[in-house]
Amino acid sequence: MAAITPDALRAIAAADIDHVVTGDHVSFFVGAGFDGLVTATADLASEARLRAFVAVYLLNLRHPVPVARQLSTISERFPGRLTLGVGVGGEDPHELEICGVDPHTRGRRMNESLALLRALLTGEPVTHHGEFFDMDDALILPAPQPPIPIVVGGRSDAALRRAGRLGDGWIGIWNSARRFAEAVDIIDSEAAATGRGAVEWQHAMQVWCGIGPDPAAGRAAVAPQMEAMYTIPFERFERYSRCGTAESIAEFLAPYVDAGCRTFNLLACAGHPEEAVAGVAEIRRLLGKLTTS
Repeated sequence: MAAITPDALRAIAAADIDHVVTGDHVSFFVGAGFDGLVTATADLASEARLRAFVAVYLLNLRHPVPVARQLSTISERFPGRLTLGVGVGGEDPHELEICGVDPHTRGRRMNESLALLRALLTGEPVTHHGEFFDMDDALILPAPQPPIPIVVGGRSDAALRRAGRLGDGWIGIWNSARRFAEAVDIIDSEAAATGRGAVEWQHAMQVWCGIGPDPAAGRAAVAPQMEAMYTIPFERFERYSRCGTAESIAEFLAPYVDAGCRTFNLLACAGHPEEAVAGVAEIRRLLGKLTTS
């Protein structure tokens, strides 16, 4: 996913799209990457009408204390405008290895790091001696107000349980609406088992889509970008990446709303950037009609 230009950000805000999404990679396959929090900060500074959704930040490649400071700083300047999605990564194990992280420990490391991050963001001192991190009286002030929502990415049941224990929601990718509904049930069960009580879940879905006058045109727009990013054939993703008109994409997304999705991050590709922005705005409008009728 390339960085969004200032002109594109202005067009997104003008189209009444309420947030912009950024990814995060340190060194992905061919050394590509972009820092999710730096990019989100630049986007927030460029357009006061937009919120930023980082999906997903590879938290287990960083130490939670400086990440908590970054989040506190962003919140001071842009309160209430950031949602942080976090994930373990792993499509490219080399990315973890060069950051000093054993790929086989990425799940345990994420659990520990996320629990610490949430504790640090409360503004209370944190003392912890665990498998990966040691700290005494770590303190990050001011605590973000309002709190920054943290949603957990990942397709495995382990990721869903992590969301139930430690997240404000879950962000899915490359899964069916049926699986999304199953995921919500698993998250609810884990939250109940850990005694969290009622949670105002902010579940989300990230969807690559190709916008065009027909499925072939949409596919021609999205397939090369996905193949360049993930280095595998588009056919592996095709059933989860709707291509075609705004109407067909909105119809594809509507069942996810019924399954519990509250936010869509549309990674939209089209023949021209203006067409992608206009298509997303139309999908948003149509989806509102489909899910309230």
